[in-house]
Amino acid sequence: MIKKVEHVAIIVKDMDQAIEYYSDMFDFKVRLRGSSKTKEMAFLFLDEQPSVEIELIRDINPMSDYNKSGIVNHLAFTVENMNEAINHYKKKGIEFLSPEPQPTLEGGRMILFRGPSDEPLQLVERVVVIAENPLA
Repeated sequence: MIKKVEHVAIIVKDMDQAIEYYSDMFDFKVRLRGSSKTKEMAFLFLDEQPSVEIELIRDINPMSDYNKSGIVNHLAFTVENMNEAINHYKKKGIEFLSPEPQPTLEGGRMILFRGPSDEPLQLVERVVVIAENPLA
């Protein structure tokens, strides 16, 4: 049975560049970094949610179609205030793929951009649901 999201694996072109991007842009920290004869890997986490990680993978000597299976469809990050987040990340150099956030199925908002290896990334602002007061 599935208990939680473990990690999202992203195929990267340059490991140092990818680690620097996720660390500087979003405050991820490296938990583990290593390599084999064919792959270099790093696992990154956020202090706020250390049990969910991003696994970065770089093929050292591509010997299979592993890296051709796709970078990722997208990796989404939740933000509390979309407008503040857009302004913050624009100042850090992010170019968004649309001029304005788009609506989500739940009534929230989302906007897409690309990471350093052209991986699709997304900011999501969820709808804030205010519960009715059962005592009223």
